[in-house]
Amino acid sequence: MRIARRIGLVRTMVFTHLPANGFLILAAFMPTAPLAVAALLALSQMDVPVRTSYVMAVVSPAERPAAASVTNVPRSLASVVPPILAGWMLGHSTFGWPLVTGGVLKISYDLLLLGQFREVRPPEEQGRAAA
Repeated sequence: MRIARRIGLVRTMVFTHLPANGFLILAAFMPTAPLAVAALLALSQMDVPVRTSYVMAVVSPAERPAAASVTNVPRSLASVVPPILAGWMLGHSTFGWPLVTGGVLKISYDLLLLGQFREVRPPEEQGRAAA
């Protein structure tokens, strides 16, 4: 979390997620399955602890259970549709379009997240910014 203390939780989350999403896109272009798996595992899910920490830091203690639900339930529900779309894409082409599409969507999400929440800082970050 040293990086998070230095540049902030949102920037840490986005800056660790962007390379992971780049590797997701690169996996579609890998010539062998082991290389594709390596690309998929590189930096995967590195942002999860930072994202959770950020959400818990910007809401009051009483709101934390609801905030955890609001951030986790939609992610779980959203995982239902992508396999159907991926199957459809792979049915029309053997290229890794699901990986490219997923990577592009996740990069878009990260950039929108950075733009929207760049200035929303947890209380402990606000104190450091003023110092």
